[in-house]
Amino acid sequence: MINTAIRSASTSVAQSSSGGFWTWLTGARSNTLPPPDFTLPGVTIPPPVPDNAYAGKTRITTLPNGLKIASRTTVGPSCSVGIYVDCGSVYETPETTGASQLLKKMAFATTTNRSQLRVVREIEATGGSVKASASREMMSYSYGALKTYMPEMVEVLIDCVRNPAFLDWEVKEEISNLQAELAKASSNPETLLLEALHSTGYSGALANPLIASGSSIGRLNTDVLEYFTAENYTASRIVLAASGVDHDELVSIAEPLLQDIPNSTNVALAFEVPGGWLKEKDYATASVLQTILGGGGMAHIPGGGREKGLHSRLNHLVNEFDQIKSISAFKDVHSNTGIFGIHTSTDASFASKAIDLAARELTALATPGQVDQSQLDRAKASAKSAILANLETKASSTEDMGRQVLAFGERKPLEDLLDAIDAVTLKDVTSLAEKIISSPLTMASHGNVLNMPTYDTVSGKFRSK
Repeated sequence: MINTAIRSASTSVAQSSSGGFWTWLTGARSNTLPPPDFTLPGVTIPPPVPDNAYAGKTRITTLPNGLKIASRTTVGPSCSVGIYVDCGSVYETPETTGASQLLKKMAFATTTNRSQLRVVREIEATGGSVKASASREMMSYSYGALKTYMPEMVEVLIDCVRNPAFLDWEVKEEISNLQAELAKASSNPETLLLEALHSTGYSGALANPLIASGSSIGRLNTDVLEYFTAENYTASRIVLAASGVDHDELVSIAEPLLQDIPNSTNVALAFEVPGGWLKEKDYATASVLQTILGGGGMAHIPGGGREKGLHSRLNHLVNEFDQIKSISAFKDVHSNTGIFGIHTSTDASFASKAIDLAARELTALATPGQVDQSQLDRAKASAKSAILANLETKASSTEDMGRQVLAFGERKPLEDLLDAIDAVTLKDVTSLAEKIISSPLTMASHGNVLNMPTYDTVSGKFRSK
């Protein structure tokens, strides 16, 4: 519309003029083009940006899960939106070396909601540009376009970062591309010197290579990328930042898309239980011990639900501490051995305290007098109930039959196991608990692990008992 008005006005002005083009310098009129300072009729000239115009102050909003949204207003028609993650080569292990560089290459690929082609087409439709980068301590994903496209920019950017599909063929293709790219970078003396300075001048995580070797990259796959992102892309380590947008509008668009990113830590503490299926008494005692603590279908409360009437030792922790989302005892039994332990999901900032509480409950069972007869009787009844419930379906009963024939050469009567549970004494519980915590600790963690205590710190909680 404006371009048409300009052409029309220019034509009318030129037609009403007379004389040469440069004659306007002498006061004459031109029949060719108007002078540069001539105001065209019907065209509104936008006001100039004032000399004292400046960007607004940075505003920061922290979502309930710990994720931060930061923005500031700026003059001009464009805006930039970025997602920044506290993640990089410093968080890589020997098994995940090169993952951050591969994630950079996988940015804006297929998501669980969009094909890669659709991602590209939607970015092109806004006339925008995107970029991803990986450094030692930060992953960044940015998107720039006109302000009017801010909602679309935010949605596409969050989808690409939160919901990557990591399709096998795309991962393999980008691994090949990354190996070629890193081989070229390795011939750059400046890059090699910077890598050498870090590996020599630092010890620990900062010495990790930013430019991984081709063999390390070749070991990466979809499973590694999923594990690496689940471990590091947690809410408290993510910032959504934008320039040139209204902060309240940004928060209203982004919060529903980001509020469910977990900021939890999952921890499992486990110990070996010798004997396995072949030692019926130890298996029966382990089942009772698990029920006393809370597990085996009794006290695991998904999603942090608070239920009344459960008498397990771990369930009262869920009721007492809102930071603990779930906590339960588990056992995994094999023919000649097994593992017994406690799993908990907790707020990241509460991880160390949750481990203290779990260790306290487990070590207490190794102390005579910590479990009374009424608790033992309830646990035995619950353990038997859980076993009977598990055998109600034909599939479970058939599996039990096959497992027992493999282990014993026959199927033992169910009554034998129920009688073994009835025969468990307080002394048996204390003895097995003491045996369990005397074996070496195995510990695994997942999610936001920044506040996790070291292995030596955790294992020391059991050695001192």
